[in-house]
Amino acid sequence: MSNLKAIKRESTTSGSNNKLRSEGLIPAILYGGKDANQNISIQKKEIKNLVNSDTFLSKVLELEIEGKKEKVIPRDVAFHVVSEEPIHIDFMRIVSGKKIILEIPVKFINHPDSPGLKRGGVLNIVRRKVELKCPAENIPDEIIVDLTGTDIGTSIKISSVKLKENVFPTITDRDFVIATVASPTIIKEPEKPVEGDAAVEGAEGETPAEGADASANTGKDGEPAKKDDKSKEGADKKPDEKKPAEKKPAEKK
Repeated sequence: MSNLKAIKRESTTSGSNNKLRSEGLIPAILYGGKDANQNISIQKKEIKNLVNSDTFLSKVLELEIEGKKEKVIPRDVAFHVVSEEPIHIDFMRIVSGKKIILEIPVKFINHPDSPGLKRGGVLNIVRRKVELKCPAENIPDEIIVDLTGTDIGTSIKISSVKLKENVFPTITDRDFVIATVASPTIIKEPEKPVEGDAAVEGAEGETPAEGADASANTGKDGEPAKKDDKSKEGADKKPDEKKPAEKKPAEKK
């Protein structure tokens, strides 16, 4: 558990808050329980690494204010729109016996011990965080998912994950999936175009494109190719005209 020292602040104006930030402090508020809300400030250098971690909003901290220590949990962080530095933090007191709903990050371990991943499978993460209902004194930092023995086609559901005592998911109507081990995606490369002589050979026997008749019928030195004499004569010769049949005179008996 991380320990932080906080300082009480009396003024809550934007001017005084900006002055605190310029001095390396982060304005914050502490609320919850039977005690009154307190306006406090924390040294940025003491909490910056914690703020940037995935588990910050589910991590129990011990806050010391003027010698008094309290267990708290961060509930919200405001960041500057340009610098992305933390500019305000909300802390909630942890009251023993109360339950709290939190989004807990999922951590996957033992990747090398998964037969499916060894064979080229892909870990498809469906949920990176799971919403849990936890006792205030038993909040998990993360949900551990062991990948040992998982093969391609395995679906890892919430029922297969070991949770702390009295910790339950808020989704109770189904056994939802956290991750799957999927088959690798195979991308088929397009065939390369035929180059050189092979391309010329492949072009033989193809029907010439429109407008290519003139070039196909042109002989050497640009002279038109000679057609077969017989075919030429057959083309010039007109078909014989059929004469009407002559009527023969009837024979006398």
